[in-house]
Amino acid sequence: MELQNLTAISPVDGRYRNQLQHLDVFFSEYALIRYRVHVEAEYFIFLSEKKFFKLPTEKIKALRTVVVNFSLEQALEIKNLESVTNHDVKAVEYFLKQELEQLQLSHLKEWIHFGLTSQDINNTSIPLLWKDAMEQELMPALSNLVLHLQSLAKDWKNIPLLARTHGQPASPTKLGKEIMVFTERLHNQINLLGQLPFTAKFGGATGNFNAHHIAFPKTNWQKFGNEFLEKKLGLQRQQHTTQIEHYDYLAAQMDAIKRINTILIDLCRDIWTYVSMDYFKQKIKKGEVGSSAMPHKVNPIDFENAEGNLGIANALWEHLSAKLPVSRLQRDLTDSTVLRNLGVPFAHSVLSLKSIEKGLNKLLLNEDKIKQDLEANWAVVAEAIQTILRRENYPNPYEALKELTRGNAAVTKESLHAFINGLKVSASVKKELKAITPFNYTGVF
Repeated sequence: MELQNLTAISPVDGRYRNQLQHLDVFFSEYALIRYRVHVEAEYFIFLSEKKFFKLPTEKIKALRTVVVNFSLEQALEIKNLESVTNHDVKAVEYFLKQELEQLQLSHLKEWIHFGLTSQDINNTSIPLLWKDAMEQELMPALSNLVLHLQSLAKDWKNIPLLARTHGQPASPTKLGKEIMVFTERLHNQINLLGQLPFTAKFGGATGNFNAHHIAFPKTNWQKFGNEFLEKKLGLQRQQHTTQIEHYDYLAAQMDAIKRINTILIDLCRDIWTYVSMDYFKQKIKKGEVGSSAMPHKVNPIDFENAEGNLGIANALWEHLSAKLPVSRLQRDLTDSTVLRNLGVPFAHSVLSLKSIEKGLNKLLLNEDKIKQDLEANWAVVAEAIQTILRRENYPNPYEALKELTRGNAAVTKESLHAFINGLKVSASVKKELKAITPFNYTGVF
């Protein structure tokens, strides 16, 4: 069948294409070819800037225009060349040589890909597209989500909430504070992710600039490579490599994203649980159904969708981060094979963020249900009472409250106050104890 949304094997390119198709500028085959053309062209221009040959300003501008205007048709042209060469990067080299001929620069075409191996292009193109995708897509989406959560935390700052530890009623908290738990966790991990550099390999067939050095032994090629990557591509050059980069920082970034995704899974499950407890209602969209059989249902599908996609993303991030830093001797081809899937976990991660945002926008706070649960669980103030009794040096306060409350679903305001009235403490302490409720025993936030 002809490839379209309904015939795509992957849901990234099928069911979810409308939400993810913009990522093709980073992770498609076309994108990889375009980034390769960009790196090859900038390397050629940099050689001219370093006086290996003379390249007129108008020719530099024309060559960069080829990159800026690089089209799908030109990418197909390179793929046709690849069908002959059976080598993807060599096809890019031949394409650029043809472009030089059209620019009347045939005498300089052998400077294209001078001294390089294919991984000097791949291990700069992929870090570059990865850097662009991270800076333009994932990091802004994560930052926006944190801001959204901070806004909700502010709105819900003073909403008392029955906490649950081990699934059982526990000392009350504030809903806003529980949301801030996730903003803090996400903020910390995003900061760690942002501290990791985008690195690349550039150093010839086995990383030593062999070909460069034999042709121009007086040139400081390490300095040349560092300057090219840092000033022209915005990447940090790895100083000692084999034929390929060691991928350690890329793996670290993947692990950082995986931790962020794990936090988001935790968030999705908590919100899902609050919805199931009726602490949140959800906005209804006309025409939607929640079940083919049960007309009443309004399901938290956005958080379920996010959780599922985060799990898929993390499974792939796990494999990529474990596999990429491992290569036999000076290289094998396994990195190239798995890197072609780089956009898949990225897309699932982005899709998850979209789903979470959509789900958060549907939430409607149900304060009545929250208050009902607090009112039905006066036993949770037992901790407060026994702590004050400890302060007053009252004998065995924990044991006294345990006897009254543990496993007793009938604890009420009245029964607690009756217990307080029977305590041998001052009237002021009794008044202090009676002022404690499930609604105000929420600590500081």
